[in-house]
Amino acid sequence: MSVPRGRRAVLTGMLALMGAGLIAGAGPLPRQPRGPWPGAATVVRGEHSIVIGHRVPPANLRDLASRADRARRAVGRIWGPVRAVILFPATDAEAAALAGAGSTGGLAAMATADRVVVLPSGYARLSETGRDVVIAHELTHVATGATRGGRVPMWLSEGFADYVGYRDSGIGVREAAAELAREVRAGVVPTRLPGPADFAPGVPRLAQAYEEAWLACRYIAERFGEKALVRLYGSDVGSTLGLSQAELVAAWRDHLRRELG
Repeated sequence: MSVPRGRRAVLTGMLALMGAGLIAGAGPLPRQPRGPWPGAATVVRGEHSIVIGHRVPPANLRDLASRADRARRAVGRIWGPVRAVILFPATDAEAAALAGAGSTGGLAAMATADRVVVLPSGYARLSETGRDVVIAHELTHVATGATRGGRVPMWLSEGFADYVGYRDSGIGVREAAAELAREVRAGVVPTRLPGPADFAPGVPRLAQAYEEAWLACRYIAERFGEKALVRLYGSDVGSTLGLSQAELVAAWRDHLRRELG
């Protein structure tokens, strides 16, 4: 999950207010987990999570395990069981290699098909609440099969992960969607749901793309229920919601005006 400038301000601002061979899924965690750093890894178990760190203070790993347990419960309430396996490398370069990512600028964590990889520099900048949001977001990607090979629209994949992450965070809509709110108040309302190009690193409206996707999922959950939002992963808008794509976009735009205008 990328945390653009404005969204990062929300997550950090809340502070003042308050492995190889590991397969994630719905089964039990391995008894003897192995990390990608033979002989150099520290393993910390939470109640239902495993955190494997490389040259990371044990206290930081224990804190992350607690967050992973909370995130697992949040994902489980909406999606279902997921194994919470998190790697905490010593450097961002290690994280990029583990996740197979070419660029990690602005990221706090990344999800692969079977685990979450923390980027130390980005994660360190987050608030306490922001860390919970990010870990829940990324663990949602693990639970849902990341982006399912492109078969799930990007707005649904990212929006649903943010929906789970923000659901019990206590962060208000206008605060979490501050960039988009400024545009809507100025009379500029998006005309389409965000696509893959809108989530590319460095694009000018990256923050707004995440906010648009989140509020689309939030609207669907409020109007049709969370179960309908989950069913969208294996279906389409018409058969699940009884709306055409154009009707969904129109209803979502009205929702944005009500929530942010």
